Amino acid sequence: MKVVNINEIVAQENRAFSLRTLFEEENQNTTVKIGTVTIHPGERVPLTCVSNHEENEYSVIVKGTILTEIDDKQIRVSAGQATFIPAGKEHIAFNDGKEACELVFVLVG
Repeated sequence: MKVVNINEIVAQENRAFSLRTLFEEENQNTTVKIGTVTIHPGERVPLTCVSNHEENEYSVIVKGTILTEIDDKQIRVSAGQATFIPAGKEHIAFNDGKEACELVFVLVG
């Protein structure tokens, strides 16, 4: 068993978000990455263009809300809800609220 303290993980930060990768493991051609993201009010992720990756993305919104866009559809996701984005799907997340949006993500691919 491995235990990490989230507050001791150095975050990747930019104007829009703060990201911490908690675990990243590769076994038999499968990679799993688990982390946290805080999207600041008025910001979008990614900063430009769209996000598109080879892994399935699972997220749980812990605090706040975000407006997501996938397949030209906008969906609001709030604390207490979870999302699944299939590998290869272009998507963005926009925090149009007044508080930071915090989520936990798992990438599997």
